[in-house]
Amino acid sequence: MELQRLMLVTGVFGASALAAGSVGGQSFPSKPIRIITAAAGGGVDFGARTIAQGIAEPLGQQVVVENRGGNAAIAAEQVAKSAPDGYTLLMYGSGFWLTPLLQDNVRYDPVRDFLPVALTNSAPTVLVVNPVEPVKSVRDLIALAKSQPGELTYETSGTGSSTHLAAELFKSMTGTNMRRINYKGSAQGLADLVTGEVHLGFSNASSAAPFIKSGRLRVLAIGDAERSVLVPGVPTIAESGVPGYESGSINAIFAPAKTPANIITRLNQEIVRVLAQPEVKERFLSRGAEAVGSTPEQLDQKIKAEIARMGKIIKEGGIRGE
Repeated sequence: MELQRLMLVTGVFGASALAAGSVGGQSFPSKPIRIITAAAGGGVDFGARTIAQGIAEPLGQQVVVENRGGNAAIAAEQVAKSAPDGYTLLMYGSGFWLTPLLQDNVRYDPVRDFLPVALTNSAPTVLVVNPVEPVKSVRDLIALAKSQPGELTYETSGTGSSTHLAAELFKSMTGTNMRRINYKGSAQGLADLVTGEVHLGFSNASSAAPFIKSGRLRVLAIGDAERSVLVPGVPTIAESGVPGYESGSINAIFAPAKTPANIITRLNQEIVRVLAQPEVKERFLSRGAEAVGSTPEQLDQKIKAEIARMGKIIKEGGIRGE
């Protein structure tokens, strides 16, 4: 997939990066670093702890993961207000940069108030249907949806969630009219998809994997720009009749705005080094994700593109977060 091309790009750094830099005459880091992230136990928390463990020794300091449950804004607002010295970082997924588009009165701007450090990992969205449905491909699905406008139903878990926006993007790009059935969690949505209560869904690959393997769900395609080792042999939606379609989940690390460039470079160097290790790649794969790694500039471009693309879908659909 496209994000794979970002891997190892940061393998060569200048001497200034290797020197780690200094701020106020003190070498960085000279005290423990905090990574503020989502609630404990989830995929983002797993990634944050894996990275924290990997970068602690080369940095010579303890790296502590602090969990903040609830809305992404809780963690983001805390980091935005922190000193721009590299000692407080944010690791989050799309909720971080999409929440300001979905809700009013959010007290941070993901571009103005933060600097990108590194894209850490990604996971594809999978388009799945109940096997009884008379569709074997994305083109079949589009044809069926257009022949029965408003009749096909799709499950989502949360307004403004990555799976919800993946479906809205698909509808917009294909000109189809399908009816959304919203659930409080992905487990119930997938359960109803398996029993035929709903027709299709855009699901996280790891959540849908057991049902796909057992034949209780049929996977038509994945949302990534390129095929994924997590769903081998499955085509992308883009190559299946919807050119330019891309959806999935990505996680990344950010620092407060005005953090010195040499500190951003040092952090990026260590994070990418960890993500390139074979054992770390395997750990992410075991959790249904792929380790990526990127330059700060590549992450910046990716986030701005996501904000523009999904912002258009959110505005056109009048979508407001829960």
